[in-house]
Amino acid sequence: MDLSFLLGVMAQTLSIYTVVLIVRVLLSWFPNLDWGNPVLSAVSSITDPYLNVFRGLIPPLGGLDLSAIIAFIALNLLQSLLSSASASFYSGGFGY
Repeated sequence: MDLSFLLGVMAQTLSIYTVVLIVRVLLSWFPNLDWGNPVLSAVSSITDPYLNVFRGLIPPLGGLDLSAIIAFIALNLLQSLLSSASASFYSGGFGY
């Protein structure tokens, strides 16, 4: 398997995870949702461990959780790095 392909797949996986994370953040605006629902529970169990890393760094300010913004920035940075590395390997930028 080609390394550029693997890096591209990882970048696409992060794109999908970003969409799931957006859904999680939007759902958090509705406090009356039943998080016991299997779909909502799955979304929560997939995204909360990642968000909890940033929640430990930035406490909520006035009831507003800003940690999701930092989480999106970190995810976007990692996705960009993977995409550019994949493109570099594909174009032969690293001599492979």
